[in-house]
Amino acid sequence: MTEPEVLVPPTLGVVESIGDLAEGRAWLDSLPGLIAELREGWALRLGAPWTGGSCSWVAPAELPDGRPAVLKISWPHPEMMGEAAALRLWHGHGAVTLYAHDGVRHALLLEQADPGTTLGDSDGLPAEERLLIAARLLDRLWSAPVADPGGFDLLSHVTARWAGLIEQRMARLRPGFDPGLVALGARLLRELPTTAARRVLVHGDVNPGNILAARREPWLVIDPKPMVGDPGYDPWKLVEQIDDPFRHPDPTAVLRRRFALFGEVTGEDPARLAAWAAARRVEDSLWWVSRGNPPSHRAMAEAAILASIAGL
Repeated sequence: MTEPEVLVPPTLGVVESIGDLAEGRAWLDSLPGLIAELREGWALRLGAPWTGGSCSWVAPAELPDGRPAVLKISWPHPEMMGEAAALRLWHGHGAVTLYAHDGVRHALLLEQADPGTTLGDSDGLPAEERLLIAARLLDRLWSAPVADPGGFDLLSHVTARWAGLIEQRMARLRPGFDPGLVALGARLLRELPTTAARRVLVHGDVNPGNILAARREPWLVIDPKPMVGDPGYDPWKLVEQIDDPFRHPDPTAVLRRRFALFGEVTGEDPARLAAWAAARRVEDSLWWVSRGNPPSHRAMAEAAILASIAGL
C-alpha cells in the first residue's frame, strides 16, 4: 500500500463540511499530526483518504500482519461519541469489527468491508430485497443486550429536544406549513419514545450508504450514531432512500408494503414505524428551512401521507 503524499487534500468532504467553522479549521490543522501519531502508534500503512464523509477523515490501512483495515478519525461532536461502544457491543455481528479505539484522538481502527459496495448502489437487487437485507441486519443489532444504557444518549432526550426546536422554528420562521401537522410531528417526537414496548441500541443513522457488502458476512453496517430507545426510530431512512417511494404511481401502497415488511422481520408495529417517519419528516422540513432554504411544501405533503398511513 502506497503512503499518500497529501493526507488532507482540499477536496475531502470533511474539509468542505467543517472548514468554515473556527473549531473545524482548528481540528483540520491538527489532523496531519493526528494521522502521523496514529499511523506510528498502530504501525499502519495508509492509502489515500476516501473523499466522502462530512465529519471524519477515513482511509484504507494495512495492519502489521497484512490484514486490510480502515482508519477513521472523527471531528469531535456529540453524535460520534458512542460509535466505538456500539461497535464493541455488536462485536462484529452485523456490523464491522472494531480493532482498536483511541478515545483521546477520536480514532477508530476498523475492519475493512470488501468489496464495500453500498446497499444503495446494489442496483441489481430489487428495492424490496434490499430492504429485507437491511431489516434482518437491524433485527440482529437490536437484539444485542445493552448492559449500561447510561453509556449512550437516550433517544427520548434527543427527540424531545428536536420537538422543542420544531416549535421554535415554526414560530420564528413562519414557513407556511400546516400548524396541525407540525404540532403532530412535535407531539410524536415527545410521545413515541415513552410508549415503546422495548428499548434497544438503535443505529441512529442506518441508510443504504451505511450498509456495505463484505466477505466475512454478506453485509455489514458502518457509522452508527447510537442511542438507546425505541427501535421504530431506525427504519425510516432505509424506507425513504432505498428508492424514492413518493415517485411511485401509488406511494401510499409502496410505503404500506415497506413498513409491513419491516414489521414482518422485526416484530415492530408498521403503523408505529409510519408514525416515526411522519415525525422525522416534519423535523427534517423545519431543519431545512432553518438552514436558509425555501420551505418544502412537498416534504410536508409527504409527512401528511405518512401520518395517514399511521392512522393519525
